[in-house]
Amino acid sequence: SSVMDPEPIVRRNPPGTKAEDFYKWPAQSFDEMDTTLAVQQHIQQTIRQDFTDTETILTVPPGQDEGVWKYEQLRQFCLELNGLAIKLQTECTPLTCSQMTATEQWIFLCAAHKTPQGCPAIDYTRHTLDGAACLLNSNKYFPSRVSIKDSSVAKLGSVCRRVYRIFSHAYYHHRHIFDESENETYLCRRFTTFVIRYNLMSRDNLIVPIMDDASNTSNNNSVDQ
Repeated sequence: SSVMDPEPIVRRNPPGTKAEDFYKWPAQSFDEMDTTLAVQQHIQQTIRQDFTDTETILTVPPGQDEGVWKYEQLRQFCLELNGLAIKLQTECTPLTCSQMTATEQWIFLCAAHKTPQGCPAIDYTRHTLDGAACLLNSNKYFPSRVSIKDSSVAKLGSVCRRVYRIFSHAYYHHRHIFDESENETYLCRRFTTFVIRYNLMSRDNLIVPIMDDASNTSNNNSVDQ
């Protein structure tokens, strides 16, 4: 008698799947992920396994190209930041927050306009996430998910600086929303670790004191773009 092959594992959430049953398939090693989206798959799998384990989520698989790794991590951060943006919409309006600020010292100008200008904080948040999505999905700069030119990797730092301001505004002006989101995702903690590890932002700009050694709050009055 022939031995039947084991049924292949289908890693999809079919229509009608209940929320608590999402992603209930066995974990897969990075080497087994035979797809051009393997890095994204790997990052999302490690987040689902334990979102508090920042170290594992940010550990590069052996042999993985560092530029692609940084790119895919930043894509994932922007994707998850939309969740914080949705929470902010409940109380961050053009009336309550007419400028993108973080403490009394920092006012940020929005780069989504022909010349950078002041923007209500919630519009700044939307414009920044839209701009990041446009750049990270650009066929001109990122035509491939498996190899990326150094000149394109160099653009990631400016995206990091801009999206980090969403954390800053939430922390200093909507603290309970920031705390609720952070407890569910560890996103700011992970992002801070990421940009320090890859030197993508100056520590002077890391003004959310999320980690003991991660930030040096500047006392200077600043306008930045």
